[in-house]
Amino acid sequence: MRLRYFFIGLTAAFMSTAAQAGPQCTQEPRSAWMPADKVLAKATQEVPKLKLFKVTDGNCFEIYGWGQAGEKLEIYYHPVTGEVVKRGSW
Repeated sequence: MRLRYFFIGLTAAFMSTAAQAGPQCTQEPRSAWMPADKVLAKATQEVPKLKLFKVTDGNCFEIYGWGQAGEKLEIYYHPVTGEVVKRGSW
């Protein structure tokens, strides 16, 4: 019985950690953010084939897509400055 509760707790801890894997970008109000189309214009230079564009729980613009050489890219942009916060692959 104890082992079952241990695994339930372990699963809950893992899920909460995985949900917060992305960076925290800003606490600024959305009125201070760059327009999304400007970030998309910048992103398409690096990621010409977009799969997904969204706002994360950490208040970042997140883009999934494929780069110039066909590599899978995941890039987080700061919504106020437009700078890349984190870059990786998916």
